[in-house]
Amino acid sequence: MPHGVIERLPGPHGALAFESVDGAGPTRVWLSGFRSDLTGTKASHLAARAAEAGHAFVRFDYSGCGQSEGAFEDGTIGRWLDDTLAVIDSVTTGPLLLIGSSMGGWLALLAALERPERVAGLVLIAPAPDFTARLMWPDLPEEARRAIEHDGVWHRPSAYGDGPYPITRALIEDGRAHCLLDTPIQIQAPVHILHGQADPDVPWGLSLELAERLESEDVRLTFVKAGDHRLSTPADLEMIAAAVDAMAARLAR
Repeated sequence: MPHGVIERLPGPHGALAFESVDGAGPTRVWLSGFRSDLTGTKASHLAARAAEAGHAFVRFDYSGCGQSEGAFEDGTIGRWLDDTLAVIDSVTTGPLLLIGSSMGGWLALLAALERPERVAGLVLIAPAPDFTARLMWPDLPEEARRAIEHDGVWHRPSAYGDGPYPITRALIEDGRAHCLLDTPIQIQAPVHILHGQADPDVPWGLSLELAERLESEDVRLTFVKAGDHRLSTPADLEMIAAAVDAMAARLAR
């Protein structure tokens, strides 16, 4: 399909909005972060670059996010992994290069474990594996924890102008079932991790821990000293695009 055309896929939790651009492989698949969608700055930049260069590219919205069906408060890591696998299985062919941002990095890792025969490489931007257990739950005030445990939900203010957003008991409990960092991560594909060292949301030390846990012997880390969590400045976008192009070129050899 041409760049910019949104299609719909019957997903496991409602219709999923996606954009698929035909081109040379490996197919680049974008996985958004928590509360983000396929129209985000990094996703749009990479999609435009891929279309201009004739590279296959897919981006989509998880259920309850963006233009997909469903309610955000029903979302969990497991449900969004189901959505990811549905897109991979139904929309793509051949080897894949997964590009995951923040929570999308966690989902990219989980998808690579579920589809090792398909996922040839990963580029992870400020990846946040286990963030519900490692970062979100410990950081919640006591009254928020009580509300989640007793009422099933607490609405958290957002620093990015898109909140408040619901933090549910289902999200926290399901997140614990998908944690990765406590054991070796059996991914053999090459991985390139990019992380800003001024990230206020996901500590860059988490990427060091992730690199140690990955079984792959081809793991590269790029730290941006002044980089924030979003890594969306023009220089950041060019750096990410270059990393994606370099990984794709290696996989195509």
